[in-house]
Amino acid sequence: MLDNSGDSASMTHFEFITFSAGGQSFCLEITQIREIRRWAPVTKLPHTPPDVLGVMNLRGAVIPIFDLASRFGLGRTAENERNVVIVAASGSTTIGLLVESVSEILSVEKDSIQETPDIKSEATKHSILGVISVDDAMVRVVNLDAVLDEDTGTVL
Repeated sequence: MLDNSGDSASMTHFEFITFSAGGQSFCLEITQIREIRRWAPVTKLPHTPPDVLGVMNLRGAVIPIFDLASRFGLGRTAENERNVVIVAASGSTTIGLLVESVSEILSVEKDSIQETPDIKSEATKHSILGVISVDDAMVRVVNLDAVLDEDTGTVL
């Protein structure tokens, strides 16, 4: 499910950053996150999908900014100064994800991550690597590669 290279102890333990998008709880592996920034207006580009807000200059690199809630079919995120952009990387690709807020660092054992339930949606299974039960809530583990996959479409 999740790949965490290193010694045998680290292969059973994962750390995630949890955040809210579309009023729902999600998380990304901490190793995928480069930084967390305050929301700032972006440069819009013509003919982009509705979930691509535009691009941002990040220390000389131009990166696309995705509205994660919109990407996951949860409606558009109202752009305001309280929102944050999670700058994340998958391989050599760096993107920004507009989310409502960042919550906490979550440390879990691998066996605490449950498989994504089979709800007859390939898009959901592709976009969500698993779920973690935290108190009375379920936090979804985002597949960052699926966010970048143009064929994924609306997922949740």
